[in-house]
Amino acid sequence: MESYNWGWVVAKGVVAVLFGLMALVLPGAAFLAMVAVFAGFALVEGVASVVMSLRSPVPRQGRWWALLVEGLCGIAVAALLFFRPVRTILALLLVLGTFAIVTGVMEIAAAVRLRRVMRGEWMLGLAGLVSIAFGILVWAWPAAGALTLVWWTGAYALIFGVLFIALGVRLSRHARELRARHVPVGGASQPA
Repeated sequence: MESYNWGWVVAKGVVAVLFGLMALVLPGAAFLAMVAVFAGFALVEGVASVVMSLRSPVPRQGRWWALLVEGLCGIAVAALLFFRPVRTILALLLVLGTFAIVTGVMEIAAAVRLRRVMRGEWMLGLAGLVSIAFGILVWAWPAAGALTLVWWTGAYALIFGVLFIALGVRLSRHARELRARHVPVGGASQPA
């Protein structure tokens, strides 16, 4: 994840925060509505990750593949939820848990690579840990009621969103610092 992608990172965070707030404020909403909202979140998150992977200035160096896999998983989850909502309700918990775990692993992998470029990568790593913890909770208690799932999902999305907004702000600062030093954004320079 390069610093020129900071706008996409913030967008992912804002969408997650909005989704989390809606899930917490309106917990009694129909479960199918939540499925549709989560499908929208997964689609936006997936498209954002695919765009960021394709915009990588050095695709041949392997930095882009983790984001591409994460994005394609998000798009696949969204398509499944949009086109098979009734059948998906029973499988939603497993799909949701798996999505969170895969996303978390990819975010931790990206944080490890980001560490070589700038400070503040811990926010992405922490978002990855939160994603994995949420996925494990969903897998451990699949019989939890829809209301509990709404609350878990809302809390997860809020924490994830806040961490991504903070990371995006840090990436924006990093990009400005690089421009101030006349280093091409996304370049191979190491921090001083």
